[in-house]
Amino acid sequence: MKKFRKVLDGLTTSSPVSGGGGTMGSPSCGSAAGTPTSAPTPSKEIDVQETLVSENFQLCKTVRHGFPYQPTALAFDPVQKILAIGSRSGGVRILGRPGVDCYCQHESGAAVLQLQFLINEGALVSACADDTLHLWNLRQRRPAVLHSLKFNRERITFCHLPFQSKWLYVGTERGNTHIVNIESFILSGYVIMWNKAIELSTKTHPGPVVHLSDSPKDEGKLLIGFESGTIVQWDLRAKKVDFRIYYDEAIHSVSWHHEGKQFMCSHSDGSLTLWNLRNTTKPFQVTFPHGKIQKDGRKESCKPILKVEYKTSRSSEPFIIFSGGLSYDKAGRRPTLTIMHGKAITVLEMDHPIVEFMVLCETPYNNEVQEPYAVVVLLEKDLIVVDLTQSNFPVFENPYPMDVHESPVTCTAYFADCPPDIIPILYSIGAKHKKTGYSQKEWPIGGGTWTLAKTCVSYILPRVSPYPVTLQMLYKMKTSKVFENWCPQSRIFCVVGISAHIILYRFSKYDANTQIVSLEVRLQCETEDVISPSETENNPCFSETGPHSPQPHHQHASSPRGGTPEGMKDSCLKVKERSVRVPPGYQAELVVQLLWVDGEPPQQITSVDINSAYGLLAFGNCNGLAVVDYLQKTILLCMSTLDLYGSSDPYQRLTRSPRRNRQSTSGKFCMRGLSTFYSDSKKRIRTSYQSLTELSDNQQSIDMERSRSPTSGNLIAPSRENSFSRSRSSSVSSIDRDTKEAITTLQFGESFARKNDLIPTPCLWVGTSLGVVLLIPMSIPTDQEERMEESVTMGPGGAVLMLKGSVLRFGFLDCVGTLIQSPYEVWKDPNAPEDPDRPRRRKLVHFSPSSSQDTCGEGHLAVVCSERQAKVFLMPSQSCLFVHNITESSFVLRADIVSVCNSVCLTCFCANGHVMTLSDNHFLTEKLKQLIDW
Repeated sequence: MKKFRKVLDGLTTSSPVSGGGGTMGSPSCGSAAGTPTSAPTPSKEIDVQETLVSENFQLCKTVRHGFPYQPTALAFDPVQKILAIGSRSGGVRILGRPGVDCYCQHESGAAVLQLQFLINEGALVSACADDTLHLWNLRQRRPAVLHSLKFNRERITFCHLPFQSKWLYVGTERGNTHIVNIESFILSGYVIMWNKAIELSTKTHPGPVVHLSDSPKDEGKLLIGFESGTIVQWDLRAKKVDFRIYYDEAIHSVSWHHEGKQFMCSHSDGSLTLWNLRNTTKPFQVTFPHGKIQKDGRKESCKPILKVEYKTSRSSEPFIIFSGGLSYDKAGRRPTLTIMHGKAITVLEMDHPIVEFMVLCETPYNNEVQEPYAVVVLLEKDLIVVDLTQSNFPVFENPYPMDVHESPVTCTAYFADCPPDIIPILYSIGAKHKKTGYSQKEWPIGGGTWTLAKTCVSYILPRVSPYPVTLQMLYKMKTSKVFENWCPQSRIFCVVGISAHIILYRFSKYDANTQIVSLEVRLQCETEDVISPSETENNPCFSETGPHSPQPHHQHASSPRGGTPEGMKDSCLKVKERSVRVPPGYQAELVVQLLWVDGEPPQQITSVDINSAYGLLAFGNCNGLAVVDYLQKTILLCMSTLDLYGSSDPYQRLTRSPRRNRQSTSGKFCMRGLSTFYSDSKKRIRTSYQSLTELSDNQQSIDMERSRSPTSGNLIAPSRENSFSRSRSSSVSSIDRDTKEAITTLQFGESFARKNDLIPTPCLWVGTSLGVVLLIPMSIPTDQEERMEESVTMGPGGAVLMLKGSVLRFGFLDCVGTLIQSPYEVWKDPNAPEDPDRPRRRKLVHFSPSSSQDTCGEGHLAVVCSERQAKVFLMPSQSCLFVHNITESSFVLRADIVSVCNSVCLTCFCANGHVMTLSDNHFLTEKLKQLIDW
């Protein structure tokens, strides 16, 4: 056992500064990041068991889930039925049956130009933009490069590997074709020079090689397509040309008929040409699939057909499948894949540009009837597989899935040690949510083997699976979410929407008829202090709007909506007022909506927390805080951030300059003195502030600031992702800061809200963008019947603590270093049939810190992390024991206090891509300087 001061030697000890109703650690205490300084020793020694060392935090594997970023190439093994996708960053994704998912990375990071499977041999050839060929061995547990071959003088443009051949043909930008022995992976010395392939009398260079293929009739005949429109069949044995074709349109692709007597070409003018080997002087057939005849008799111009595949079938007409070729008559047309089958032409519109497509056939032999059954279409941001066996060409439901979510992912959460039954339940419920309109056949990419990893720990990421290497979709909910809060024990899911609304879901294995309760909250500024549009045009989301006292709310439960007070408007979202039938899974129970005020939309919600044991939901934004009792469907608290301080306000507030009102009170002015209040939910003036300790030293700066504008600075500005773009100043009391103070994090838990508290009570911890931590004590009836009938009471007046930068995360430890979990309610299916043997009472689980002086000394420890600092406070004394400046050159984006190897650590993800781990035995300043490659 070592003393806590020794264990946390990565932190610095700060001297508490008393003031107001709490204790504030100096924001500037401590030295440079990771550098401890001498400080007074705490009055009591706290013993913590040391277990963590730096070796516990070695980066061993990165797991990727989701669609490959910037895909560039596609390949398929028709025998093994596995798919490969290459990307612009040099990544290769190997996909097979659901659960078979492997990622490889070229060390050079060069873009993958083309992929070719050694069919049924467990190997893959990749051609990269650095003109290097690689041979991958896929038969081992982790695929690896066996051989590499670098082209120094020529650029690779196209590769072809015939089935069961040991020769790889490589075309180049100069028009030459090289042959590589696939076994030794060295050049054979056999080169087909461009000037030998074309007629000697032709002086014009034919351009790069864009196509290579062996003839279905004779594998010793190689068809070479040049970009200019020239096509040559080369006899590999005789080393001479069999025939040459000259066409006046550029060639993009070529595809053989399986008999080897015809082939089809796609061209830059949107045409398809069919050539017969009996007469190569002109095409046997020329078609413009999407070219219409204009009034003057001419064909309208069309876009290039980038690729065509010509596949035959025993039971029906051949399939001609191509991408592109649409006319130029309409701007903004979506990318298309066209399927021509007999006289029928089907045009499939895609949501994203087509990168590549490939027709899947029953046979790998190019001289047999192909029998196509599916088309794999690689899009820039999706993977589509089309079923060719049905006349309407439905798509297969992607089982991977390639996309984590239809909209950009803005927040994820990881849960360990989940209840053992929740994963099978989520999987079974999620499997029932089948979409209509999909092909009923099995997913055609069914290669590889997959075994469930044996592990005693269950993991959950929202929407993904428990497997530590392969991530698989378990359950999916449709909602435009920004971020979420989830409790695996009580199975309550809280989703915050971009339209300033919150949806609370409860999990049930049964379908039900339910009526969703709607609560409306006005968490907005006073209308007479809204500034003009010119002042907010560069700050539309977190604009300065004067005072932040939220107004009294009105609420609607099951009853139809009534009229709203004058000057107020409903949310843009309307909750269904009738009873609705909901399927098994997560079922909406409550919707909380922030109201529009005088045509002004509500500010987006910036933080949320839910506690199933308390039955409370808290959320905040840059205007204030609201707390909802979701058991009684009432709103308990709706206050501005400034009102939450009570008598513990750490700042001296300076008066604002008068501001003209753009509403009906135009011409009137508003000025109040220091810390002016209005009671009964009336307006409280927010003013520019200055720390008491800095006021005298910076008086001249204050006067200069007054002469310009007392509200010139902005603490919070909107970003493209509607998140905070914070000021990174080291002082939280700079005079050029704006007065708007957003709620950045919330957490319910058992704690000591005041210094003189003897026992822990339910509290709400509130963190703000100014680095302030507020504690709000609550009184919650313990009896179940009383809980449903009596009101929960809460109000400001607790402790006030301070850090540098916006507060991001709270964590609580007992005095032996064990993580204290928040209390929760054990899940009970709300729609289960009545069972007389099943208890009806709520089952609550508490992890309250003991107040016994013998077992815990002085209560518990609170670890608070901001975007700059980590601090440890001893509760209830509110003494700041230790401080660590996490970073000065960057800032923390995400932080969490987690259990690792039976100990606790704080893990931070910084904006510079570094992952920093601070353990409870050192709060290690050792950085895992491993840039995250998303």
